[in-house]
Amino acid sequence: MSRIPRSWLYVPGHHPERITKALASSADAVVLDLEDAVPPEQKATARRAVAGAVQRRAEDGPQLWVRINDPVGPWGEADLDSVTGSGVSGLRLPRTEDPDVVREVAERTGLPLQLLLETATGLARATDLAAAHPRVAGLGLGEADLAADLRVTSDAGLAWARGWVVVAARSAGLPSPVQSVWTDVADIGGLRSTSEQGRASGFVGRSVIHPRQIGVVHEVFTPSPAEVQAAREVVRTAQEARARGEVAVLDAAGRFIDPAVVERARVVLDLADDGTPQTEHAHPGGTR
Repeated sequence: MSRIPRSWLYVPGHHPERITKALASSADAVVLDLEDAVPPEQKATARRAVAGAVQRRAEDGPQLWVRINDPVGPWGEADLDSVTGSGVSGLRLPRTEDPDVVREVAERTGLPLQLLLETATGLARATDLAAAHPRVAGLGLGEADLAADLRVTSDAGLAWARGWVVVAARSAGLPSPVQSVWTDVADIGGLRSTSEQGRASGFVGRSVIHPRQIGVVHEVFTPSPAEVQAAREVVRTAQEARARGEVAVLDAAGRFIDPAVVERARVVLDLADDGTPQTEHAHPGGTR
């Protein structure tokens, strides 16, 4: 499995049979949803599923995250009780707007947090939210809610927001954002083309809502053999230069290699999970 998750499969928390299938899928990470996909009368059932999902997850299985309801909303307290100490990999916080709430959740749960920006307010405060607490592990967009709040009339209206969340995440030293879902499950071509655009724009990995979307997302976000070989050469050249006391050199082909180029190469190798040791490199997805 890739050290940087490429696919994040949402599964409704009140459907145990779907959770079992999700955990057995090829997804790199499973997101147990307590929020939008769960009707109010099934919230308690979904919360109880958290512990069971942790127990059923195989040792070498996907990461298991939970998207809770708004921490300050009517179901937030019960959600936080259900995930604290549960053994999940981390939490996704919806409609994040307030750094103080982020800090409270981080201190209460001790879990890595991915913050979903789904409103104009959240987007405007992205840099403050990213720096709210060391447990913040990433930023992302909830594009359906954000589009409604911004009143944009086409997908192109979100282009600037996508660029901004990439900048906000990276400027805070966070991993590259995970791309938002493609909701038309039948349109595999659209999934592929928008995923390719996302990768080119600075996103790494994508949230998905159906197992049939996983393969395409993995294809797009898995580096090609040529990319992997080039990255290996960059890392090897940098290590040899470091041994000589140099940090910026020209390789045998005349390409300039400096720490920024090396960092990009290491991300490629993390996505490829080719076994190359990545010394002095913090793997994306963890805390800062």
